[in-house]
Amino acid sequence: MDETSPAWRRPVPWLVALLVCVAVGAGVPAWSQARVAARYAVTADDLAAGRAALDRLPVRGPAPTTGYARERFGQAWADVDRNGCDTRNDVLRRDLAVTVVDGCVVLRGTLDDPYTGVPIPFARGPDSAAVQIDHVVALSDAWQTGAQAWTPARREAFANDPANLLAVDGPANQEKGAADAATWLPPNRGYRCVYALRQVRVKAAYGLWVTAPEHDALDRELGRCVVGTVRSP
Repeated sequence: MDETSPAWRRPVPWLVALLVCVAVGAGVPAWSQARVAARYAVTADDLAAGRAALDRLPVRGPAPTTGYARERFGQAWADVDRNGCDTRNDVLRRDLAVTVVDGCVVLRGTLDDPYTGVPIPFARGPDSAAVQIDHVVALSDAWQTGAQAWTPARREAFANDPANLLAVDGPANQEKGAADAATWLPPNRGYRCVYALRQVRVKAAYGLWVTAPEHDALDRELGRCVVGTVRSP
């Protein structure tokens, strides 16, 4: 049909209304969904690379958690890059804005939390757990999908790899626990595409596998990505 004809234009308003109603029925206005998704837009190249990496990941059942312990991944927040600062402070300094730093130690700052979409003030002290460092691919998940066969040095490198670490809302991090993408995704729906891409990249880089439900969840979220011109974080 000719897109310039009146017959083409007439259905548009109630198609828009239908989309708005569907979104409102899901609890989120359509314009809010679009705005949040656009905030975390990815490039077409990023998305294509992520899809190709997901297609290459082996799909297997999870190995038992037998033998897993946090200590199997080395010292928590070791200074693996030998810059004189521990990994936790490195990530806080990278992810927080308006930071106040004393040497290596981040004293204050503000986190634009990707998991909830809510700004969170950070201050070192009794309430510092309001901001936590999440392993995007949880250590227990890694253990069940290949890491138990690694050397201790490789596990420590994985646990301190900035590509697998994010400063996030503490309660959201606790809620996630050791879950994979099949059982937990960030409540901030707009960030789920970037989260899925991070998981795929990390698993591909370290030769980990995915379970069938995990593969399906990651594939679904990549299908919902918004393509823009800004490279994903």
